[in-house]
Amino acid sequence: MHRFMFWRSLKLRLFVIILTMGVLPALFIYHSVLKGYEDRAVGVRTSDVQNQLTILANHLITYNYLNDTSSEVVNAELGLLSNLYSGRVMVINNRLKIVRDTYGISDGKTMVSEEVIKCLKGSSLTNYDRVNGYIEITVPIIEKISSVNATDENPEGTEIIRGVLLASTSTDTITATIQILKHRSRIILHIVIIILFALAAFLSWIIVRPFDKISKEIESIQSGMTHESLSVRDYLETQHIVSAFNSVLEKMQKIDESRREFVSNVSHELKTPLTSVKILADSLNANDDVPVEVYREFMSDITAEIEREDKIINDLLSLVRLDKDAAKLNISTVDINALTEIIMKRMRPIARKNEIELTLVSLREVTADVDEVKMSLVLTNLIENAIKYNSPGGTATVTIDADHQYFTVEVADSGQGIPDEDLDLIFERFYRVDKSHSREIGGTGLGLAITKSAVLLHKGTIKVESTPGEGSRFTVWIPLKSSAGMKE
Repeated sequence: MHRFMFWRSLKLRLFVIILTMGVLPALFIYHSVLKGYEDRAVGVRTSDVQNQLTILANHLITYNYLNDTSSEVVNAELGLLSNLYSGRVMVINNRLKIVRDTYGISDGKTMVSEEVIKCLKGSSLTNYDRVNGYIEITVPIIEKISSVNATDENPEGTEIIRGVLLASTSTDTITATIQILKHRSRIILHIVIIILFALAAFLSWIIVRPFDKISKEIESIQSGMTHESLSVRDYLETQHIVSAFNSVLEKMQKIDESRREFVSNVSHELKTPLTSVKILADSLNANDDVPVEVYREFMSDITAEIEREDKIINDLLSLVRLDKDAAKLNISTVDINALTEIIMKRMRPIARKNEIELTLVSLREVTADVDEVKMSLVLTNLIENAIKYNSPGGTATVTIDADHQYFTVEVADSGQGIPDEDLDLIFERFYRVDKSHSREIGGTGLGLAITKSAVLLHKGTIKVESTPGEGSRFTVWIPLKSSAGMKE
């Protein structure tokens, strides 16, 4: 495979295509010109010889040459024709006897030839033998019956074929001219191919240059020399590639920024409880005679901070587990209504403490293929948020519905709502709309991030609608049948 890796080069392919598109027409023109000249030269030579033979055939009849070969005029014409075209002329009568051969080697012999026989039947034939370099032409010798020679069998005006003129003319001059044309054409062809080679190399380099530019700029970004977006607008295709890369680069930068912010937030969130514990412990150690009530109060605060630290760590571990493949889902058939009722039963004490009316509305019985543990996380976080971020005396309503493909869980509250500028950020890790209130109620800012990750693992979607001062509504859509398959 490595031997053919070079063929994957776009520059090489363009070079070959351009060179081929130039060389093939040049070769076609080269052969067409030579073939055209040859056909034209042979055609002209054939036509000239046929005309001369036709004139000679009339003279043969006029001088009665078929019966008497002593005519000096005809013999001179035969010799002149033979010398002029470097060929051989034979006069054959209708009995296939050779009356006259300009070469003088077949006089009196019989000529049995397909061409001669066809010519005696009235067909003038020509044959070009390219290999041996000659043109063979047959012309009938036709006598037109005059009034003097007219008979009952052959009335006046009747044309009778008395014999055949068979001529073989050399094409040496044509061949020599073709060789000269070939030599000159090859020189021109070689010059054209060299020009095409250089042109193909130049054009392929010009065409591929924007892609090389993109590659170099990507290498600069990769090496950290620049963080600017690409800008290569030579072609529409490069614009599409650059746009796609810039979009990916922007997402990567956002991910990197989010990662740094996440690490910073994790450090801060984990450090805060430890700082509080240290301050409380140092306060106890600084005083020798600490009253039991104060000691218990401080220890209670230390316990609360440790529990807060434990909750943050557990939420982080949940996120790590959710960031893994969907193949890790433990799919089983779950009664969504029953699962929701169990979770709401756990949440009712918190709801009563916050004076929140918690209601479940089941529009239909829903059974779906989901990961029960992860689905519990989704329901727990949404319901817990609807209680914690609600107003005293408010309501939190959970509605379950389904169609033929998805089931939906809608969690609506009558709290203070979420500002429009925060709606796109609430699913980010450690993001809080009201940081001071969240700290009072023990929020970590990871609940909705965990929820969204669990929903996405189920190939579902989550949507939030909120009106400040009136409340929020979170809606989750999850397929009834899992594409991950059933697992025991």
